[in-house]
Amino acid sequence: MDYLSIAEAKARPEALRLVLSTGVPGPWGEAAKGLLSYKGLDYLPVAQQTGGSNEELLEWTGQTSAPVLVPPHAAAISHWLDLLLTLEAMAPAAPALLPADLKLRTQVLGLSALIAGVNGFGWLRRLQLLAPGMRSDDPPEMIARLAAKYGWSEEATEASAQGLADICALLDNTLAEQEARGSTYFVADSLSAVDIYWANFAGMICPLPPADNPMPEFMRSGYSSDHYQLREHITERLLAHRDFIYREHLSLPLDF
Repeated sequence: MDYLSIAEAKARPEALRLVLSTGVPGPWGEAAKGLLSYKGLDYLPVAQQTGGSNEELLEWTGQTSAPVLVPPHAAAISHWLDLLLTLEAMAPAAPALLPADLKLRTQVLGLSALIAGVNGFGWLRRLQLLAPGMRSDDPPEMIARLAAKYGWSEEATEASAQGLADICALLDNTLAEQEARGSTYFVADSLSAVDIYWANFAGMICPLPPADNPMPEFMRSGYSSDHYQLREHITERLLAHRDFIYREHLSLPLDF
């Protein structure tokens, strides 16, 4: 993927810009790209350095993480929920990411939060992935910076495995109930944001094969590690749903 620098992106205030971590398929970033693609919204990718100080990004957006959505002539948006709601509002006539029915919308937002939100699937898995570096005598600066953002501690990491197991069980049960009523999606009978979030976050435990996801080997090794015995919780149903969403609604191979 060809990225703009921060300076180049700032010079394009008329464009929709998406700040992404370069060279890696970060789940929050890949999910944001999937949401944009499904809504049919074109954007300019902007480079963020994973774990770096990202001082120019801080000056521009008020924070240093990715993804960050910067709409035309508007303030930057970094929270996953704000990003989702903004994309839905930007293209209301496009295929919906959120159901119009408020009860169904609540289900989509609740399940999405269990995947992408604080102490959700991605958050808890990130705590685990940071553990080896944080347990070293001299944690690398990049690891320490990320650990501070996620509130890493031994206690939180110890509790993460059960939290992930509980989330996976709920997601699997939700799909089973949907299958029983004849639907292949998490909510109702069509794709919603939660389907896209799960497709992209499942790879934090079971990555797509190299032909579909040419991620760095160190990242694949970390994601694939089963030190916490999590793979048993990523059921065949959950993996089949991930593959179905990519096949029918998203594009492969990943480009980052």
